[in-house]
Amino acid sequence: MVINVGRYSELPAKLTMAMLASHRQTALKLAKRRGTVRWRDFAEKGVTPSTIARLVEEGALAKLGRGLYQAVGVEFSEHQSLLEAAAAAPNGIIALLSALRLHGLTTQNPQAVWMLIDGKARAPLSPPVRIKVLRASGAALTAGVETRKIDGTPLKVTTAAKTAADCFKYRRHVGLDVAIEALRDGLRRRSFTPDAFLAVARIDRMETFARPYLEALV
Repeated sequence: MVINVGRYSELPAKLTMAMLASHRQTALKLAKRRGTVRWRDFAEKGVTPSTIARLVEEGALAKLGRGLYQAVGVEFSEHQSLLEAAAAAPNGIIALLSALRLHGLTTQNPQAVWMLIDGKARAPLSPPVRIKVLRASGAALTAGVETRKIDGTPLKVTTAAKTAADCFKYRRHVGLDVAIEALRDGLRRRSFTPDAFLAVARIDRMETFARPYLEALV
């Protein structure tokens, strides 16, 4: 919702100022709670473009990219890059190396946020963080996806079993050694069962390829 402040020129000055102060408070509260906020998130709360512009000018908000903002002077979690990537690609799914990190199945710290997006979707333009985009469609995109809340923000993430299966599917990108490690550690930590892994590997059309590695580990 866009509000033209000029519409309120006939209102009492105190009322107009109170509305502006309310918009400002709403914007800052939202930014401090979520860390990274999309413009449409502000708009849903009734915050005007002029309020956002003023907060950026004052240094209370930092503009990270097109339609992305962040509160200034607030400490954010180690998962901040994931939040920024999800804000830039709201239909994307945290996957592969980034999902492995979330599930505790790797000690690697990816230099980019790995995401699955629909084969026909447009990749985010000028995101505030590096995003490694891989394409999928149908059940290979939608099956084995869960929602996790990080710093109050819901993120779509592939499950541990789906992540391991995807590592086999995209082994040319992550390496077969990473896929085998993800499968081994997932089983050892009981993050998933052999049957759960095979179910998503079947959807990824990786069951035949991955089964010998699974049988060698169980």
